[in-house]
Amino acid sequence: MEGMGNMSNSTTTTTTMSHKMGYTHMTFFWGKNSEILFPGWPATRTGMYVIALFFCFFLALLLEWISHCRYFKLSGVDSGGLSCKSPPSRRKLVVIGLVQTATYGLRVGIAYLLMLAVMSFNGGVLLVTVAGHAVGFFFFGSYAFKSAAEAASGKGVLAPDALPCC
Repeated sequence: MEGMGNMSNSTTTTTTMSHKMGYTHMTFFWGKNSEILFPGWPATRTGMYVIALFFCFFLALLLEWISHCRYFKLSGVDSGGLSCKSPPSRRKLVVIGLVQTATYGLRVGIAYLLMLAVMSFNGGVLLVTVAGHAVGFFFFGSYAFKSAAEAASGKGVLAPDALPCC
């Protein structure tokens, strides 16, 4: 009887800590009945599953855009879109650094959200996430939409020497 006191406490703790697993899978599966990112979303609702797929596609596309766009171009140093004729002040460099850091934090946060969505092990989520990354890379990272000057300068994925010559 002496050890029985601990048994009742452990039963209470186990009952309190147990929870419903829902649609958790540990292998890839095909179907709309799943939970992606949030408990109960999209669950068994087909419309919400389609919205979840569009959401994952959009997040992957957004991640590729953030990864490939450049906002600042400092005199002589090419980092992107805004250009400065004279050397920037220290204060301006700090502001640019803060914007770059915030953008980096946003990019990492989106990447982790996508990773967690794919970890739902839903085959549809995996496919639309990869498709979103591929479409985003095509529009923002490949040479398809870059000017000839950008392609010749070697900005992008391939070095100019790796391009096929005609």
